[in-house]
Amino acid sequence: MASREPLDHVVAGSGPGLVLIHGTGADATSNWEALIDAMRDRYTVVAPNLPGAGDTPVDPGPIDLDSLADRVAATARAAGLERFHLVGHSLGSVVATAVAARHADAVTSLVLHAGWVRTGPREAFMFDLWARLLRTDPALLARQLILTAMGPGLLGTLDDAQFADMAAGFTAMLDERILGQMELDARIDLRDAVGRVTAPTLVLASADDLVIPPHHQRELAAAIHRADLLQVPGGHGLPFEDPARFFSLIAEYVDRRQAQDGA
Repeated sequence: MASREPLDHVVAGSGPGLVLIHGTGADATSNWEALIDAMRDRYTVVAPNLPGAGDTPVDPGPIDLDSLADRVAATARAAGLERFHLVGHSLGSVVATAVAARHADAVTSLVLHAGWVRTGPREAFMFDLWARLLRTDPALLARQLILTAMGPGLLGTLDDAQFADMAAGFTAMLDERILGQMELDARIDLRDAVGRVTAPTLVLASADDLVIPPHHQRELAAAIHRADLLQVPGGHGLPFEDPARFFSLIAEYVDRRQAQDGA
């Protein structure tokens, strides 16, 4: 039976609950550190590490999305949260959608960046390429990720040395422990779940996203009853290429929903 134990996580601050779920290959700190610091003065912020990230062990078999969603909810409860705002990036958006569908009473609001409803053949082909490169040449995977995950606004400003530094940084982050996350990416199907999401939702799409293009976010927003769609400039890696703008959009939405929820 799949584990329902809490995930390794970062917790900071006090106040209403805010749960942040990272994307493939990142972890709680690398994806969310600046937002945690910005929100901890008014929220209890909980950022789980998905299997293979932080101190959360790799799952022994394929990651089960429903079980992972239950573990996120268990992590929030272990941190003292019965209700919480929920934010996800990329795979984190997929997991957050599953949490909101399975634990609707616990989710105050939902913010989804670079999410998708169902993995198509193009995306499955891409995720398989990621896994093959990770097993054989992580440095090449790092280069491929830079060119597809970062938007043209950032890439157009980099010189040779900056590209080399970024490639080195990406390569250092890549570890075969995340292969299970990539395998999960390749078989996402939330078509039965999205209709059960009841929380007010902001779906964020990056206009230049080459990993999960904006048509996926349009589909996601259309499938969630109380969803608004906002498209912004940038690539899939918006939390890393323009963290100030990305995190300000999240903070503004969460603060507005909290004010309405607490009224």
